[in-house]
Amino acid sequence: MKEKVCHITSAHDRNDVRIFMKECVSIAKNGYDVSLIVNDIYPDELNKGVKIISTNFKPKNRIERFIKSKKMIYRKALEVNADIYHLHDPDLLPIGNKLKKKNKKVIFDSHEDVPKQILDKTWIPKNLRRCISDMYSFYEKRTLKKYDAIISVTPHIVERLLKINANTVLVTNYPILGELIDLNRKSSNSICFAGGITSQYNHDKIIKAIEEIDDIEYIMAGGGTKEYLSSLQSLPGWGKVNYVGTVSHEEVKDIYSKSIAGLALDYSTQGKEHGTLGIIKMFEYMEAGIPIICSDYELWKRLVDKEDCGICINPNSIEDIRKAINYIMTNQDKARLMGENGKRASVDKYNWGTQEKILLDLYRSL
Repeated sequence: MKEKVCHITSAHDRNDVRIFMKECVSIAKNGYDVSLIVNDIYPDELNKGVKIISTNFKPKNRIERFIKSKKMIYRKALEVNADIYHLHDPDLLPIGNKLKKKNKKVIFDSHEDVPKQILDKTWIPKNLRRCISDMYSFYEKRTLKKYDAIISVTPHIVERLLKINANTVLVTNYPILGELIDLNRKSSNSICFAGGITSQYNHDKIIKAIEEIDDIEYIMAGGGTKEYLSSLQSLPGWGKVNYVGTVSHEEVKDIYSKSIAGLALDYSTQGKEHGTLGIIKMFEYMEAGIPIICSDYELWKRLVDKEDCGICINPNSIEDIRKAINYIMTNQDKARLMGENGKRASVDKYNWGTQEKILLDLYRSL
């Protein structure tokens, strides 16, 4: 009889890449009976060997998610009657406690450094963020020490959680190797970004940096708020931006194929000390064979310097951004070598196949 595993998310989409495509599909194809409980209003389905179970409830806001959906999720979890429950959101920790009391194995997958993430939440009044962060930290410690295992995406979060639970493992968010490996390179002077168009990635500074660079195009793909996009459109350098909005996977491939560099100039409270391996776009650029221009986080700098696959800079310095882009444009042979180095490292190390083995070892140990 197959061992039953139930993944649960209150906030993520049923097709979430990390939860569904990587973790659920990986363990299903390795002989486990896998279910995934989600908050949405779509029918239950069997997809790639994974039973997707809906609560038939789509929360309208965070309050509904935190309060109303908990009962529905817990009821579905009991109906599945799994051997192992794998939780993906901080608001699910109380459900994990209930499942532990029923002698179930429980894993928490900490996608973010939640106490620090709370400090960045603009929907929480600024004067309350520190207090709420401290309260969550206290609850997290009391709860996670009882769990059977913890997973996180990046070393500094794993180091913090190891102090709470000795069975904490690193399962990074490296991409599933696919069609980006076989891209045919095209000649252009385009730099690119594909992801959420938010202030976290310093798009305003990039646009200011390219004002004084001739023959450059900044391709931005992804969704953003009207307010933030309007602020970017008001900048003098916007004329050198090709904003394509939310696009298909095929269109992202085309963008990468004609770009001379991919940008990941992240700056956030969570990452400013170390950086994180949870941001997938860096590894997508590597897989696509294009040099990276990224933030000089300790973790990112070690990786980029080791693999010689890009340039790390101060993400808040317009001058540093301009110099890095100019370097890539004027040193094409070196840029090409950086791209080739990144692709090679992606195939050898930085891909989901290496992380799947770690995940399966953890499940077998439970």
